[in-house]
Amino acid sequence: MQVAKDMEARALKEVAHLLVVDDDRDTCDLIRHFFERHGYRVALAHDEFQMQAQLKRQSFDLVVLDVMLPGRNGLELCRDIRVESQVPIIMVTAVNETVDRIVGLELGADDYLAKPFEPRELPARVRAVIRRFTVSAEAEKRERPTQIYQFEGWTIDIARRRLWAHDNVVVTLTTAEFDLLCVFVTHPQRTLSRDQLLDLTQGHGAQSFDRSIDILVSRLRKKLGDGSNRSSLIVTVRGGGYVFSPSVRAL
Repeated sequence: MQVAKDMEARALKEVAHLLVVDDDRDTCDLIRHFFERHGYRVALAHDEFQMQAQLKRQSFDLVVLDVMLPGRNGLELCRDIRVESQVPIIMVTAVNETVDRIVGLELGADDYLAKPFEPRELPARVRAVIRRFTVSAEAEKRERPTQIYQFEGWTIDIARRRLWAHDNVVVTLTTAEFDLLCVFVTHPQRTLSRDQLLDLTQGHGAQSFDRSIDILVSRLRKKLGDGSNRSSLIVTVRGGGYVFSPSVRAL
C-alpha cells in the first residue's frame, strides 16, 4: 500500500505544472529552482498582466499567488481566476495578516501560507492541494464510474466534479468547496462537527485555522443560493457543527 502511495506521489510531482505569481523576482527564482529540482514544471508571473497571459497560454495544476502585488493585489486576482477556472490556488500572505487569509478563502483560494515560511512547507502544501484535486478524483472515477446525486433541483456528479443548477447551468466551485459539498451530499441529514468536516475533506491530521470550515460553508451557501433561514440547505447546529438538510437522491 505504501509503495503504491509513493509511486502515486512521484507521478504527481513529475506532471504537476505550477504558476508562481510574485513581484519579488528573487523569491520567484528560488521557488522555481526548488520545484524544478523536484520534477515540477514552473512558470512565473510578476504582475496581473503576466499572470493573465500565462493562464491564457497554457493550463496549470496549481497557482501560488502572493497577496502583495503591484497594481491589483492577489486577492482581486484570486477572484478573477475563480470566475473562469477551478484551478487550485494557494495564497501567500504576510505572517500577521489574518484578514487576508480569511478574505482569500472567501474569494476562492484553497489554502494559504504565511511569510516567511519553512522552505519545505510550500511543497507540502502544493502536494496536498493537488492530491485532493487530482488523485482523489481519479480514484473516485475508477471505483465508481458514475456518482450522480440530486437535491432540491441541484445535480452533482462527483466523478466528473461538476455541479448543475436548476436551469442546467454548470456552477463553478473551488476544490475545497466541491470536496465539502461531496461530504454533505454523501452524509445528508447528519450533524457533522467542524473537525469531522476537516477530516473528511482534507484527511486525518489536517491542520487549519479555526474559521476555515465556517468560511467554506459560507461560500458554499452563496453558490447554492442558500440565503433563507427558513429553508437553509446547510443548517448550523449551535455547538455541534452543520447539517445538510435536504433529501438526497442517488441516480
